[in-house]
This record gives sequence, C-alpha cells and structure tokens, in this order.
Amino acid sequence: MKNIAALALAGLLVLAGIVGGVHWFTRPATVTPNAPDMPPPATALQVYHLGHSLVGRDMPAMLAQLAQAGGESGHAYDSQLGWGTSLRAHWYPDVEIGGFEAENDHPRFRPAHEAIASGAYDAVILTEMVELRDAIRYHDSGEYFHQWASAARRARPDVRLYLYETWHPRENRETWLNRLETDPAELWKGHVLAPSWADEGLGPVHLIPAGRVLAAFSRALEARGGVEGLADETGLFARLEDGALDTIHLNDLGNYLVALTHYAVLYHRPVEGLPHALLRADGTPADAPSAEAALLMQQVVWDVVRETPFTGLASGPGA
Repeated sequence: MKNIAALALAGLLVLAGIVGGVHWFTRPATVTPNAPDMPPPATALQVYHLGHSLVGRDMPAMLAQLAQAGGESGHAYDSQLGWGTSLRAHWYPDVEIGGFEAENDHPRFRPAHEAIASGAYDAVILTEMVELRDAIRYHDSGEYFHQWASAARRARPDVRLYLYETWHPRENRETWLNRLETDPAELWKGHVLAPSWADEGLGPVHLIPAGRVLAAFSRALEARGGVEGLADETGLFARLEDGALDTIHLNDLGNYLVALTHYAVLYHRPVEGLPHALLRADGTPADAPSAEAALLMQQVVWDVVRETPFTGLASGPGA
C-alpha cells in the first residue's frame, strides 16, 4: 500500500491527464513584468497560502517561527492545500481535490474563496501544480493564477501578491538543475505570470524563487564537497517507507530552506543568524540542519533573493 508521500507525488503528476479547454503556448509570452521594487512591510504579515504538498503544513509553520524570531511577532497564516492540486481545481468548489481532508486537517485551514474574499490577508501566496508544463497545457495556469490574483486584489487593493516558484521531481540531477534555472523565464514568467503582468489594472505581482534557491544551494554544496549533515541536495528530500528517495517532497531541512526563502522575500530581510532548530506544524521538533549547513542555507537564500528580479526587493540584472 502506498504511503501518503507516494500518493501526494501521484497527485502532483496524475492531474495532468485531466483535459479542459486549455491553451498551450509554444513559446513564452512576451510581457513587461509588473513587479516593481516595493518597501518592506511595516508590520508583521497575515499570510494566506494556496497550493499543495509543496507548500505543506510544516513550511508555513517554520516561516511563522522565523518571523517571530526576526521580530515580526504578529505573523499569522492560513492555507488551503491538496495533493498535486492545480489553481484551476482550487477555483471550482465542485471539483474534487485529492487529499483535501488529510492536507487540511489542521487549525490553520481556511477555505480559499472565503479567505481571499475576506480581505484579511496582507500577502497571498499562490502556487501551481507540477509537472508545470502539464499544468500550463491542461489546466490553463496563467488564467487561473490571474483569477485568484484578481479576486485577492478586489478584496484588498493593497494586498501583496506572490507566485511561489516550486520545482519538478529530481529524477536526474543535471536535468533537474537545468530546469530549475531555465523554467523561471520559460514557464513561470512566460506562462503562469504573463496574463497577470499583462493586466494593467491588476497591479504588481511578485515571486518567491524557491526553485532557484534549491539549484543554487545544490551547486554550493557541490562546490564545497558537502557540509556537516548534508553531502548533497538529496539530503533535503524526504524518504519513502521503503527508504527510497522521494524525488519531489522535502524533509525538514528542505522545508527550512524554503521557509527562509519565503521570509527573505516577504520581509526584505537578511536571514543569516535566524534560528535553525524549529518545530513542525504539529509542535514536534523538526530535524535541524547543522550549524554549518544552516549558515550556508542562509547565505545562499539571501544571495539568490537579492539577485533575483521581481521579488519586490531591489535586485540585480538578469532573469
């Protein structure tokens, strides 16, 4: 019998078989990005996460702890998740969402349409299912990202809108790294963000470059020959019941890396020196990276976030 991690992986991939009246663009759309630099938030944020198991329960909980440690003591969050759930599936209440009961059986669940319409959130973070090419082809990712972003903006004109850039399964290291470094321009920006950036009335939409952080951290580990507790990036991924590598879902160390990325983007703050011994969402101690690994994570995150355009922070050139 498959365990929950395996079922979630299946959900991430199998939904590509659902066919709708959707358009596949043979090349990225050319639009002017609408993601200007903006001031950091003046107070702690109320955040809503909409997505799937690559958001999960533990990463937002770690983000909240990092915010508390960083001085944003009022940071709070809610979410709606599923297994491999597309933004399109989240949009329609009558569409069955795989793993809905299991993923949302926690105190921080709030139904997505209710949450977005409330205007209660300073920041709304949206992510799309993977395989992203299939999400674009079969689930009209750009259109439904735009629908959710527009709903959030109508409910609260000053809301901070973000796309959470995730990753695809790590079946082959070099292919995985190459796509982490090329998908942002070709797929995330060229397709998922393009309709929202083209809508002049929508306002800014920024991104959280978690996939690029994974790539940069992987290459940093390789350059160092590993660090204490992490020989290579496979140490960021969960394991299945039989001990095999779960090629898509992260473990506590990986979730810590992604939580750092969210914190740096949301609060425009360096992450070096933040604690690395945190709790999971259920209150149990998370597996902590070594001090050496945590420092490298923090350095890589801040470097990538500062150098990546469209995060809302003052950034360097490039895409």
